[in-house]
Amino acid sequence: MNYIGSKLSLLNFIEESIREVTDKKSYTFCDLFAGTGSVGVYFKKKGYTIIANDIQYYSYVLNKHYLENNDNLQFNGLVKLLPSIKKVDNKDRPKIICDYLSNIDKYKGFIYSNYCIGGTKEKEFKRQYFSDENGMRCDAIRKMIGEWKDKSIINSAEYYFLLTSLLESIDRYANTASVYGAFLKKLKKSAQRQLYIKPADIIYGNKVNKVFNYDANEISKNIKSDILYLDPPYNQRQYATNYHILETIAKNDSPKISGKTGLRDYKNQKSMYCSRLKVKKVFSELIKNANTSYIFLSYNNEGIMTQDDIIEIMSQRGEYGVFKKEHNRFKANKFSNKNANSNKTTEYLHYVVVKN
Repeated sequence: MNYIGSKLSLLNFIEESIREVTDKKSYTFCDLFAGTGSVGVYFKKKGYTIIANDIQYYSYVLNKHYLENNDNLQFNGLVKLLPSIKKVDNKDRPKIICDYLSNIDKYKGFIYSNYCIGGTKEKEFKRQYFSDENGMRCDAIRKMIGEWKDKSIINSAEYYFLLTSLLESIDRYANTASVYGAFLKKLKKSAQRQLYIKPADIIYGNKVNKVFNYDANEISKNIKSDILYLDPPYNQRQYATNYHILETIAKNDSPKISGKTGLRDYKNQKSMYCSRLKVKKVFSELIKNANTSYIFLSYNNEGIMTQDDIIEIMSQRGEYGVFKKEHNRFKANKFSNKNANSNKTTEYLHYVVVKN
């Protein structure tokens, strides 16, 4: 998933920096702003025990699957519906199930009715986030997954796997430049293709990882870790508005929506880290309450907090230091920024060795 602030290209830098500072090999690693889970997954593969959190529910879903699911899923409850899965290994069952879901009868549900031309042509705001075909397919698949869960045909681990597979797949067919803050006027080629559900990967492991769905500052008071990794929003772009449709698909709650983009109410998910007036105070509270041995903060040179603010706040907890690396900035598409001088940004990894 093409995600604002993704650390995929910086994972080696983050790990190398952390290993240079820390003094043990086995850690509990807490990621309070987990996003799509790329950092947590990376350190899970390295053998760390992971605690992850994000206030966005779609993020919670992704991390529940990638971090808490450690082995192949059996889907025994689906044997009657799909007897063919009984004859194959557990590792091959997800593809059969995703193929089945990709071909069920279409359904005109919430996504089709509010985010596709066919469903909105008679409404005040005509929207085209997905093709009509894919909107109906998404609705049908989400409905089926929900019914299987409600009837206990699938368990929670299987539910989060299937929902993750749907979220990541539908995102690849979205008629957007990258995020859901706007849609394109004409269907792009990828949005014209028929939705197919690709099975999400299984990240094998043997640790009991935990994923939460709370405000970072609130839950941090109740979490103890060896390493606390922080990757909060850097600027005034709210994740809730940029990924609101994924939130609706994940929750399946048919919310009241408004405006040209069909935005759901997000007042309870507004991040104070996006506010120039509030960010210093809320960050200071987070650092003060952190129950950990090491704190690492990813933040770039264009963030709304100043370097001086960060140094001032983090130094109060112990020995401060910083690593930095230049990398390519996030762009919605290759034409979104024609200023070659601004194609790069500097990523800082601030850290504190916490005093007892």
